[in-house]
Amino acid sequence: MGTLALQGRNLELDAAILDLDGTLVDTLGDFTEALGRMLAELALPAVGPEPVSRMVGKGSEHLLVSVLNYAFAQQGRELSAIEMEAIYARAWPAYQRHYQDVNGQRARVYPGVREGLEALSRAGLRLACVTNKPTAFAAALLDATGLAHHFEQLAGGDAFERKKPDPQPLLRTCAALGTTPHRTLMIGDSANDAQAARAAGCPVLLVTYGYNHGRPAREVDADAWLDSLAALAPAFAAPVEKF
Repeated sequence: MGTLALQGRNLELDAAILDLDGTLVDTLGDFTEALGRMLAELALPAVGPEPVSRMVGKGSEHLLVSVLNYAFAQQGRELSAIEMEAIYARAWPAYQRHYQDVNGQRARVYPGVREGLEALSRAGLRLACVTNKPTAFAAALLDATGLAHHFEQLAGGDAFERKKPDPQPLLRTCAALGTTPHRTLMIGDSANDAQAARAAGCPVLLVTYGYNHGRPAREVDADAWLDSLAALAPAFAAPVEKF
């Protein structure tokens, strides 16, 4: 158990749940490359990193629909539901194949992440990673970046019936860890993470360097914001708002 000083009160914590993309690892390069290869197969123009950064975070299905709509809009076209269904049926297997090939190759662990994970572990917290990325891709990425050993539990977007921002993934993960939500800290980078945490009853911290659909993380309702997870080390002895 660890005690985190947060906005004038001490949070007694047994566990922490962390998001993956945009929180632990910058995967924008992987997404952009895999999507570019997929779009090339479909004879569509590539989409740059900046638009992609606004689309990630709600699972692969949402990402593909958003990217396809964007690519066709760049050509002055709007897809009907029937057209989207047909093009999506081709895009999905292509994207899965290409993402598997590039997963982790253009990704980097954010500065301070390893120090932050070590601080959480030293404080006695049990750790889980909950992401909307498919579980197999998330496991491979954690292995490739050397972060897998920090986590007792891993749940991807296909692990449950619903994805974040629904609270179900957090509630199920708390149950798997044997912890209660109010003693389980959620750490993420986006409104998805914050909304899921609020609905589940978990305290929530957001990092300021992630994606958050192109919006500043400090605009999202959270208990505190961190510019680096390394700030968690002193935060267990000093108020988070100092950072």
